[in-house]
Amino acid sequence: MIQGDSSKIIEVVHSVCCGLDIHKESISACLIFFDEQGREHTEVQVFRTLTDDIVRLRDWLLDHECPVAAMESTGIYWRPVHNIFEGFIQVILVNAREVKNVPGRKTDIGDSKWLAGLLKHGLLRGSFIPPAEVRQWRDLTRLRRRYVQTVADYRRRTQKLFESANIKIDSIISDLFGVSGRNLMNLLVSGKEISLSDVRGCMKGNLKASEAEIYRSIQGFFMDHHRFQLSLLLRTIQNLSEEIETIDSRIRDLMTQQQNILERMKKVPGISEISSRDILAEIGPTLEAFATDAALSSWSGLCPGNNESAGKRRSGRSPVFKHHLKTIMIEVAWAAIRTKGSYYKDKYHRLKSRIGAKKAIVAIAHRILKAIYRIIKDGAIYKELGEEYLVLRNKSKKIHLLKKQAQMLGFTLVPQTI
Repeated sequence: MIQGDSSKIIEVVHSVCCGLDIHKESISACLIFFDEQGREHTEVQVFRTLTDDIVRLRDWLLDHECPVAAMESTGIYWRPVHNIFEGFIQVILVNAREVKNVPGRKTDIGDSKWLAGLLKHGLLRGSFIPPAEVRQWRDLTRLRRRYVQTVADYRRRTQKLFESANIKIDSIISDLFGVSGRNLMNLLVSGKEISLSDVRGCMKGNLKASEAEIYRSIQGFFMDHHRFQLSLLLRTIQNLSEEIETIDSRIRDLMTQQQNILERMKKVPGISEISSRDILAEIGPTLEAFATDAALSSWSGLCPGNNESAGKRRSGRSPVFKHHLKTIMIEVAWAAIRTKGSYYKDKYHRLKSRIGAKKAIVAIAHRILKAIYRIIKDGAIYKELGEEYLVLRNKSKKIHLLKKQAQMLGFTLVPQTI
């Protein structure tokens, strides 16, 4: 305990600790420790961010028997430090929004002192840092998502190119990048004069449009300039698609031991093989960092925020606006409400009529995440309640309400045995 002049008692949680202000090329470190007489001492040093310099920083802290260090989660710059500290010194990664320094004292060394002071009294809340294996899953699943988004971007560019060249394949064929669409695009890239028989050879499967109509759709202002761009776009899309398959194979190999969890997760409506891997890569297979499903929901930003003052409740918007898991769960929720006969479909439409579509889909994502928590944490198996669950659960109340409304209209409801 430390007692100041104001007679306020503040508990010292970490008698030896360090605050780190990390940048691309430098690290400001403030070490706080107490001597045998209970006097507080502070040492400040500045290190470079090369690997051997970070090792010197770690050894300096270990020489002072420092068990814990705090740093802000700014960009990617904290990761090199964590790589060296992991297994030697506990790292508390904090949100920069929650540890802003006092205005007027904003320097690198001042920030490190501020972090060390907060850590000394246990006033910092650490972010979730998954184990090394889960971090590898994260890197690959997030890389795959970026590749998929890039492929979608190049497909949109292809559609834009066709519009500029008076080519209307996308208006005639539902899937431009299906087998028939790709055959037609390869035909355009070939540069030869296209006949109706050539178009007929490109058609695969059942198409609503006739061959003559498809032939008309490729008669446009397609020049060598457009042909050159189309060949580049198609080649890029093909290369990215192959890379996505390679990443998929790598992720499957790394998650082989988690197949049981993945299979149980896929029983939840809206969760596919890809989304199940994405979710597991974000939260890990043990959920040790999350004591309850409410803690997991709060961390991902899927539950309402608390903002109350003077007895008045203000906006309940979650302070977590962007989160990888939140994005994944919203996509899963949209797929779940389109699943026929699912509980989530009925629940969504009930919520939508009261709070609107956007809030309703977040609520569904919240419920699905709570189910995933039980599947992983407790080893539970998902049981589909069905689209009629909410109707049958309140059956007696609904019958009473219908009887009351019928009496108001001058009718009497009579039970009928089926």
